[in-house]
Amino acid sequence: MSAIRVTVTDVKGSAPREVGTAMLVYADRISGTIGGGALEWEAMAIARAMLESGETARTRTFPLGPSLGQCCGGVVTLELRSADELPEPATTQLWVWGAGHVGRALIHTLSPLPQIEITWIDTDEARYPQDIPESIHRLIATDMPRMMTHAPVDAHHLIATYSHDIDLALCHAALSRGFASAGLIGSATKWARFRKRLLHLGHDNDQISRIMCPMGDPSLGKHPQAIAIGVAARLLVNQTLQESAASGGP
Repeated sequence: MSAIRVTVTDVKGSAPREVGTAMLVYADRISGTIGGGALEWEAMAIARAMLESGETARTRTFPLGPSLGQCCGGVVTLELRSADELPEPATTQLWVWGAGHVGRALIHTLSPLPQIEITWIDTDEARYPQDIPESIHRLIATDMPRMMTHAPVDAHHLIATYSHDIDLALCHAALSRGFASAGLIGSATKWARFRKRLLHLGHDNDQISRIMCPMGDPSLGKHPQAIAIGVAARLLVNQTLQESAASGGP
């Protein structure tokens, strides 16, 4: 065996990382982190001792108090097991519609976040900035609403194009396609008009109410970066809730 995978399998109280967090420990390096500090150093020492002895599996529970010199105060259980790779984390599919000021702020803020796979759509190559992060999937679509049919039904959508007509058509297409969540840039007046038109297009109030407009956190203001910060916060909360549900947490 070439490495030991260290996985957080249980957490009680406060801890550096959540259940499911994992790292690989090799004889001369590590990949990933379970939060750093004394807990991580202790796990690394145990894992390297296992590599040296040939032991393939062990479980240890650590109180994060005086014995480790950590002030978190919780209790963490780690599973240490021989492995050559980390499990692939679940990813959130996020489609950002529009490469204007708000779209660029969204990409700038969201692209560094882990476990979010972003697709960025607009009508023309010239609308994009030149410094697009490598992790971003860029799509050019002269008819953006038609592109909605290619989005996964569990994708999250952020709609912020240069055209109210396109925004409306994207909302209609998203409601027809299905989605995990959707946010729309706009004012209360814009959303009131959109709601009426979406009703006429055959969508019911419960469906329409799944679209958040204005998206993000209105209390932060209307600056593009403030909108992006509010959106990022909501996505992270949703991710945490999904991870907790998947791990059987409260």
